[in-house]
Amino acid sequence: VQLQASGGGLVQAGGSLRLSCVASGMIFSINDMGWYRQAPGKERELVATITRGGYQIYADSVKGRFTISRDNAKNTSYLQMNSLKPEDTAFYYCNAFLVYGTPGATLRGDYWGQGTQVTVSS
Repeated sequence: VQLQASGGGLVQAGGSLRLSCVASGMIFSINDMGWYRQAPGKERELVATITRGGYQIYADSVKGRFTISRDNAKNTSYLQMNSLKPEDTAFYYCNAFLVYGTPGATLRGDYWGQGTQVTVSS
């Protein structure tokens, strides 16, 4: 099983980007999905999470600008980022708690995607 993040890039301040994270493999279900970010010299921080039922939590710094969503049928989460600021520049990682395996052996675990760079110029 793996998570694949995409959608990062270079954008001017005030612009928008949409990140995607696809989970693949022998997945039975996905519990919480989330996005985190890490800027140079800083610790990784939570950006947003969403439960399977759609309950969302956001960091104060992105409330009103970012929206997390998911498509359970596609095992995919999205992070719509609007009104981007230079301080949003970071490497963005997706995360998900997966239930996976084979019919005879069900496993559970927290997985991370490889990350995608978001750079916002002033």
